[in-house]
Amino acid sequence: MDILNGFYILNSCENTDEGTYSAMITLDSEHGIFSGHFPGNPVAPGVCMMQIVKDVTERILERKLFLTSANNVKFMAIINPVETPVLKLDLDIKSDGEQVKVKNVTSFGETIALKMSVNYKFI
Repeated sequence: MDILNGFYILNSCENTDEGTYSAMITLDSEHGIFSGHFPGNPVAPGVCMMQIVKDVTERILERKLFLTSANNVKFMAIINPVETPVLKLDLDIKSDGEQVKVKNVTSFGETIALKMSVNYKFI
């Protein structure tokens, strides 16, 4: 089940090097989440951005994941889906067969909006 249900579209996802990927997404500025976060001034919720990283990683690995720890999460810029709906996700994915470590940088244009290092396990 897709918890974000139409919140974004995955436009592309390319393997740029061993274990590294670059994905482009477009946020749907009309999605219901933005009517409450925040009315008249939509901002992409941080937890939704973290979920997108998990979703894209699951698509790449073709396996379901469970978040076990978030060692470093930095929200560095507000993501307004009306002004900057297209986002780039750079992912560095390492797996030992049971655990998956992901380093992510999410940006729009030259602006870094999110940096995070998280750990997942396969479910």
